[in-house]
Amino acid sequence: MTATHIRAAGAAALIVLLASPARAQVTRLEITSRQPAGDGRFETIRGRIHGELDPANPHNRIIQDIDLAPRNASGKVEYVATFALTRPIARVSSSGVLVYSVVNRGNGASSPSPEGHMSLVSGWQGDVTPTETNQTIRVPVAHNVDGSSITGPVLARFFDLPKGTTTASIRIGSLGTAFYTPVALDTSKAALTFHTSETNDGRIGGEGRVASSDWAFADCRTVPFPGTPDPTRVCLKNGFNTDKLYDLVYTAKDPLVLGVGLAATRDIVSFFRYADADAAGTPNPIAKMVNRSVAIGVSQSGNFLRTFVSLGFNADLGGRFVWDGILPYIAGRQTPIDFRFAIPGGAAGLYEPGSEPTLTWSRYTDAARGRRTPASLLDRCNESRTCPKVIEAFGATEFWALRMTPDLIGTDEKMDVPLPGNVRRYYMPGTTHGGGPGGFEVSQPPNDRCQLASNPNPMSDTLRALTTALIDWVVRDVFPPPSRYPTLAAGTLAPATAQAIGFPTIADLHPVQANPLLDYDLGPRFGYADMTGEIDRQPPIVKGAIPAYAVRVDADGNEVAGVASPLHQAPLGTYLGWNLQASGFFKGQLCGFTGGYVPFAKTLADRLRSGDPRPSIEERYGTLDGYVCRVTKAADVLVRDRLLLTDDRDRIVAAAAKSHVLPAGAESSPELRAIAAKACQ
Repeated sequence: MTATHIRAAGAAALIVLLASPARAQVTRLEITSRQPAGDGRFETIRGRIHGELDPANPHNRIIQDIDLAPRNASGKVEYVATFALTRPIARVSSSGVLVYSVVNRGNGASSPSPEGHMSLVSGWQGDVTPTETNQTIRVPVAHNVDGSSITGPVLARFFDLPKGTTTASIRIGSLGTAFYTPVALDTSKAALTFHTSETNDGRIGGEGRVASSDWAFADCRTVPFPGTPDPTRVCLKNGFNTDKLYDLVYTAKDPLVLGVGLAATRDIVSFFRYADADAAGTPNPIAKMVNRSVAIGVSQSGNFLRTFVSLGFNADLGGRFVWDGILPYIAGRQTPIDFRFAIPGGAAGLYEPGSEPTLTWSRYTDAARGRRTPASLLDRCNESRTCPKVIEAFGATEFWALRMTPDLIGTDEKMDVPLPGNVRRYYMPGTTHGGGPGGFEVSQPPNDRCQLASNPNPMSDTLRALTTALIDWVVRDVFPPPSRYPTLAAGTLAPATAQAIGFPTIADLHPVQANPLLDYDLGPRFGYADMTGEIDRQPPIVKGAIPAYAVRVDADGNEVAGVASPLHQAPLGTYLGWNLQASGFFKGQLCGFTGGYVPFAKTLADRLRSGDPRPSIEERYGTLDGYVCRVTKAADVLVRDRLLLTDDRDRIVAAAAKSHVLPAGAESSPELRAIAAKACQ
């Protein structure tokens, strides 16, 4: 072989080596459908990604039990994930930006983008049941080296079942989709306990245990107790008592290797971003179209983004960026996905992991929970130099119900934890989880589960502006607006109690107890630093509770820090990040993730009749013209600050003008017109 041949062969090998990381893990791209999308300038491609992971690769070693997953003839661990990709048909119409939307419990879709972005979704949560429309992934089951089943304790909870219920399905996690099969149906090897009271800081009352002879792993819906044996259900001889909460602890077998979903997402995005074709030569439909990539995750999906970056998955197998920017939205925890018998569908309920590992973007020593080494969500990506630009956005309910406090002030709650240069944070005051529908209606429909009406204060307008800001930051290096969020230093963050936040007297309304951060003892084999390993204690021991903080409020009870919507700046009532459970086992406690709303009286006469100390809408704005002026001013400032898009500003102002908040100026008295003029100053 000549020197020229040697150089050519070396160059070819180098090309293969450099190209392989993007496609090596994607063994087959299976396209099942292509359909026109939007106005016909886009198409949506659906299909499945067949991939494999090398358990020995350092990038994959952090996946719990990957070394115990079955392997193919090449010694690799296989997965199959669904995907949907929407792209501009004309390549010249593409912006070059790939926007990955993390699906939530399988739910989510790709969609056409007016800006010409490419939109991608794929399955990552291996415990989601596939349907015709959702996004799922098939991951392996781990077994012992000898092929026997791996076993371990799991916890399922039952409450607020309809009166007369004798049979309940076993599901793991408060909002979970997980189910793990019992090793045996012998109830003497499991425990079904109950209690009559429970608080979100772990205080239990009225405890008892159901005799093993009085319940069964069975279905009693058609056959009387002990019913038909069924490993997926529990039958209680005399039915479930509506005044009790039941905890079932049993030994499960065959854990899913759910952490595969993290690596699969890494490789799927890397493939569409960098590869020309899969390992078999099937072309990548957006090959050479992607210049930048960003990811958006809402709630659980935002937690997924935090976990993805924290565990080092933003570096692909070639050491390249998976995402240049991420936007974790209404997400303050990590997703509990990478430990044995994991429950990624949980939602910060009692006994649910999610806040055990690091929660801060800057390095912080969590001494309050016995962590001795400073850590941050960005440690691994800093080491690999693949840290994305981060825009984090959240609202009031995240403080009250979803344990957001330590993200801002740590677990000692003594000072604000600073943000690194690649992270921006925006707080949307007075909002429910995900925001309300917006609009300008004084009355809001009642909520079936909660005592107060649902909070209409929107977040979506701000989210659209922040998404644009993230893409501008990533593509054009245009810095986003300065962070806006409550802090201890500014005096806008305080313990989540009525007195500390300055909550006013509004009838008999008092804030509920916020959901604190709980310090769990999950057993000696649980890896707290990364939320990996195994849980040995079910239910876990609650060693202590770290109180939640919330934002200070004004005389109306409305929060005073962050990026306030035009509705919040021209309020029609008090917008709360919490609500009260109307009935059931948790009556009077937090009503899930639903914020409440207490409208103002419409007129002075109405206010005096009700004894409401808050000024009426009429006293505030005088006329509809005065109200619209206030909304317009608020919207214009948000547009100026790049926290509201112009199209959204125009829609919001038009909606205010068409509302029936107050009569128009021509229909009002001189006194009310004078108030309107002052309101517009």
